[in-house]
Amino acid sequence: MKRLAVVILLSLATLTPEGLFAQDWPQWRGANRDARATGFEAPAEWPAELTKRWDVPVGDGVATPSLVGDKLYVYAREGGDEILRCLNAENGEELWQDAHPAEGVGGPASGFAGPRCSPVIADGKVVIMGVEGVMSCLDAASGELLWRNTEYKDQVPRFATSSSPLVTHGLCIAQVGSSDDGGIIALDLSTGEEKWDWDGDGPSYASTVLMQVDGEEVLIAPTSRNMVALDVASGELLREIPYEQGRYNAATPVTAEQLVIYAGPTRGTTAEKITKANGELTAEPVWKNTDNSLQFNSPVLRDGMLYGLSNLGSLFCVNAQSGDTAWTAPLAKPTAESAEQAEEREQPEEGDRRRRRGRRGRRGGGGGYGSVVDAGSVMFALSPAMELVVFKPTAEAYEELARYKVSDSATYAYPVVAGKRVYIKDADSVILWAIE
Repeated sequence: MKRLAVVILLSLATLTPEGLFAQDWPQWRGANRDARATGFEAPAEWPAELTKRWDVPVGDGVATPSLVGDKLYVYAREGGDEILRCLNAENGEELWQDAHPAEGVGGPASGFAGPRCSPVIADGKVVIMGVEGVMSCLDAASGELLWRNTEYKDQVPRFATSSSPLVTHGLCIAQVGSSDDGGIIALDLSTGEEKWDWDGDGPSYASTVLMQVDGEEVLIAPTSRNMVALDVASGELLREIPYEQGRYNAATPVTAEQLVIYAGPTRGTTAEKITKANGELTAEPVWKNTDNSLQFNSPVLRDGMLYGLSNLGSLFCVNAQSGDTAWTAPLAKPTAESAEQAEEREQPEEGDRRRRRGRRGRRGGGGGYGSVVDAGSVMFALSPAMELVVFKPTAEAYEELARYKVSDSATYAYPVVAGKRVYIKDADSVILWAIE
């Protein structure tokens, strides 16, 4: 009876976004897609080592897990299936799983076989999007499949579907299709029925975010060749900015009041001011910083400063109003041993084409990877060297507080920070570290 009561309370807590716990990380880059972890209190003295609580094999994938209450949702691949697992966040015990067959990623991206898109939990449901463009919605408590959309299966960009879906106002919004023939769709979260679609450009590898403009919620979406602003309710195009950041658009934009800040691997970081005049959105360039480029990760905005990890492997701090660089600090690159471990870990199973790696399908050596999380009094950076680096959020100079080795295999997902816990998704496992 007590267990039933706990389940009921947890289910009620996930019925609305307001019901989320303070330390939840319910979607890509956290509750507001800004990589901000709430409720963290830094220790008076950082320990020499973190305490490993558990380590659970879950399969291949670079999708960041999502945390709601005492449940951790992990989306990965094993054998020929993509599998969503719901784990007990305290002890790692599997509560339920949903598996569906899926072809693997081939070609130049085959070294990253598993899902890229983070699960999103809202209104008691969890939505996932696989590498083939298949979107599924399940009951977050039981794992019951509610609907599955296969309309865009196999219509994917070159490096597979990578943009994490977003849920707002009862709509599930996702980038779908191929680079030359795709767009953005909104499905009814309860039924999976399509409510609107915008087909002005193909998908990017970055994810969409929300922004308030003159009191109205606007969807900001990096697409294959543009940055677009869409009306959330109708999908109407409100503004389009030409936006090609090198070979592809993969870094999720940051929104701050009237600014949209975006970056790419070869063109630095750019800020545009978005305003509304005479019923139309306008975009005005504010600054461009060529000191720091980003490839896959996004900076974090804190007290008017941007903190990020560049594609050259350096932490940086940039003034978000002027675009001036305050400081940079190189981090250690992956060792030859760790790169070899990433390359040589498990071999593909018979018939699993996406696990085949050749010269064009190997795992990256660390360039452009990594992530930064704002935990209040400190920042966490997960480096490509499998190190969790703790530093102060200050514009004066880089000040490192602690550094921990958190895995022996590649860590491309974000660390999920909740209280004194840090969840790490590595090449094929999820690890819970405690700060004690």
